[in-house]
Amino acid sequence: MDEPAEVRVGRGQRLNEALKEDLELYAVAELEERIAMLRAEIDRVQGQIERKQAGRAAADALFSPRS
Repeated sequence: MDEPAEVRVGRGQRLNEALKEDLELYAVAELEERIAMLRAEIDRVQGQIERKQAGRAAADALFSPRS
């Protein structure tokens, strides 16, 4: 028989699913760990934004007309 096709997960879908989880099921230590992971993810995303902004600024400086 054919193997089932691998289901592709859309961008941000896993995060959206995590945001809908029932937090009542977690212990305090697990919730604190979750907060730490979310803060680390925020730092990672902010770093990526800064890298993209720096790249854009460099490209703008290189390709913008000089006055």
